[in-house]
Amino acid sequence: MIKKLRQRWKLVIGLLVGIFLFSMSVGIAGAYVLAYTSTEKFCVGCHEMSYNYAEYKGTIHDTNRTGVRAICTDCHVPHEPGPLVWAKLKASKDVFYTYISPSIDTKEKFEAKRAVMAQRVWKEMIESDSHQCRSCHREDKMSPDLQSPKAKVRHAKGKAEGMTCIECHFAIAHKEPEGPGPAELFGKSAAKPQ
Repeated sequence: MIKKLRQRWKLVIGLLVGIFLFSMSVGIAGAYVLAYTSTEKFCVGCHEMSYNYAEYKGTIHDTNRTGVRAICTDCHVPHEPGPLVWAKLKASKDVFYTYISPSIDTKEKFEAKRAVMAQRVWKEMIESDSHQCRSCHREDKMSPDLQSPKAKVRHAKGKAEGMTCIECHFAIAHKEPEGPGPAELFGKSAAKPQ
């Protein structure tokens, strides 16, 4: 009887240890995949990204006096674990559009879809109150004394109107597409009567 109980406990403990080790392995592998797919090298590894990357090179987010750089995922992917995983799952459809049904595999196709792609990003950023921008650009750390008089006025006006970063700063790292900008399309100010 005691021998059977001991065998059952060994089985239960072995099973629990196995589950723990498996869970740890999956967690570590998942963290590695998330980290690797958030690198600049991974993001620009696709031929289609070369168009965006060429535009980004030399911008204030790539090269500046402080040496602080923002890479693709700093602006285009949430930083919290849950939303990050969800964004990666949503982005997996890009594999389909890039490799199985190529829709932006040439410069011409890319340019034809530029406005649609930009508008999708603008909408997401407005909905998140430009969360990705604010992860680096903290309002409480901005010095109005270091801003130009024009910037001070515009920031105060934007704050008073409940605007978010992307409504004004939408062509800062990539070429601006033809047509209306994010404030006109999705912004809070777009809903106000003119």
